[in-house]
Amino acid sequence: MNPRQQPIREAVRIDPANACLLRGNQAIALTPKAFSVLCYLSENPTRLVTKEELLDAVWPGRCVTDGVLKACIREIRKALGDEPKAPRFIETLHRRGYRLIGDLSGDAKPPALTTPCPSQRTPLIGRDVVLERLRAYLDRALAGQRQIVFISGEAGIGKTAVVDAFVEQASNGALLVGRGQCIEHHSEGEAYLPVLEAVSEICRQAPDAEVMTLLGRYAPSWLAQMPWLSDAAGRETPQRETLALTRERMLREMVELLETVTAKVPLLLVLEDLHWSDYSTLDLVSMLARRRGAARLLLLITYRPVEVILADHPLKSIKQELDVHGHCEDLPLNYLSASDVGIYLEKRFPDHAFPAALAAFIHQRTEGNPLFMLNVIDYLVAQGAIISDNGVWTLQSAIVDLDPGVPESLRQMIERQIERYSLQEQYVLEAASIAGTEFSSTTVAAALEASVPEIEACLARLVRRGQLVRDRGVEEWPDNTLSASYTFAHALYENVLYHRQSAARRMRFHRRIGLCLERGYGLRAAEIASELALHFEQGREYAKAVHYLRQAAASAAARYANREAIDYLTRTLALPSNASTRYDLTSLRGDFLR
Repeated sequence: MNPRQQPIREAVRIDPANACLLRGNQAIALTPKAFSVLCYLSENPTRLVTKEELLDAVWPGRCVTDGVLKACIREIRKALGDEPKAPRFIETLHRRGYRLIGDLSGDAKPPALTTPCPSQRTPLIGRDVVLERLRAYLDRALAGQRQIVFISGEAGIGKTAVVDAFVEQASNGALLVGRGQCIEHHSEGEAYLPVLEAVSEICRQAPDAEVMTLLGRYAPSWLAQMPWLSDAAGRETPQRETLALTRERMLREMVELLETVTAKVPLLLVLEDLHWSDYSTLDLVSMLARRRGAARLLLLITYRPVEVILADHPLKSIKQELDVHGHCEDLPLNYLSASDVGIYLEKRFPDHAFPAALAAFIHQRTEGNPLFMLNVIDYLVAQGAIISDNGVWTLQSAIVDLDPGVPESLRQMIERQIERYSLQEQYVLEAASIAGTEFSSTTVAAALEASVPEIEACLARLVRRGQLVRDRGVEEWPDNTLSASYTFAHALYENVLYHRQSAARRMRFHRRIGLCLERGYGLRAAEIASELALHFEQGREYAKAVHYLRQAAASAAARYANREAIDYLTRTLALPSNASTRYDLTSLRGDFLR
């Protein structure tokens, strides 16, 4: 069971400094808006907080429907393990609002923070080229050539951060900006939800209600869907029953409205997370992209390609068709480099005495995913590995001694990503994590006692989705076995997949993989002695583990890597001693000295 789904009986408290919930020392992450909703409820305990009050407090000046608020409440309840029908924390008052009935202050006082956490509000790192391309697209749009740009990347890659930075740079009195957000639904989403939100924001920006006038003239069907705009402007809302509403009319009206508006003032329209979009919004995007007339419009769309593939979302086919006809631009976001991580550390910790290897360590742990990087750095601060000593930030231990664990908030996010895959795919990924960050189809098949073609077909599907696994080509073993080779996109994925399995299951998989590698390498098994030792050690085949640990120690000693040789021999001595191992200190010392 996901930890966020477990009933929470321990004291829970809000941690405003780190924007999360705390259960003991364990952090439970929430999205920013959900955390803001929870904070507002906690500031008004035991009293009814109406939906309108929450919307005004958390989304000031923006049009947001009840569906967005409900999604936030659902996320909070999931994090708290709260049941709507028997609430212990948040009570729903039907059609009115919500009331916080539980104590989120915690029974015990939070631990004193000996190390204040530095601000994370630093300039965007490693996205200069992306921002330059966006400025070029905006210049084309200002010249009357409409631009439809898809910004893509996995969760945590920084799509929203890029959009935020670009909007901040581009915003001026001569440019209207409208942003709409798609939200994840477990059923049919509200039609045109992000567009309604964006249009409402545009109407509030336009001087003298000019856009409101155009909205009533060119898109009365849309105005009927947004009575809050008419009420705010003192206008009479068009009655839906008097309008002949059809899909075609709704699409035509909005396209004509946007083109009329852009004839007067340029428009930057942002629709985020379109992998969760309703079909109607996609129809509008397609129609806007196909229009031939001039329009000073830049439409930015963010989405996660993996989500589109997993859900077989219609965005996939729509975007492919727009690509074929040259109606859109692609702007995929890449991972940060190790030097980017170093720049981030410099900006977040301006006075520090970190070793140069810290940036490389963090990059290796996160593969340059910005969200993963932030989580790991926050984790090091929270664990006291990074502290401020007389105003200078220092690392308290050697790089090799840093805790390689995964922060709980990040683990939960990765778990949610993994759970979107089929059970068969999850099973294959878990077996692959036993083999290591780099693995082969042959070892995974051995762990699962399955056929290699079946495993390769499954891994090929995972590679095409481009999120968890990458293809490394084909490798040949000493026994002439040809095996497809793969690697995890992030070491963190491997870590989470490894630890979500039971100890007994990991033991079986380690043993099977060890035996498979031993057969494949035969007389050349000494070449991978350390890898074989690990698998047999974890698989509790201690006699074989001792054999390969001694080979690994001898190999290290031959290279004058004495510390590594000693480490291997120390591991040998730590293994359980029984009749099957038959080793002693004298023989081990002899191995090392030869």
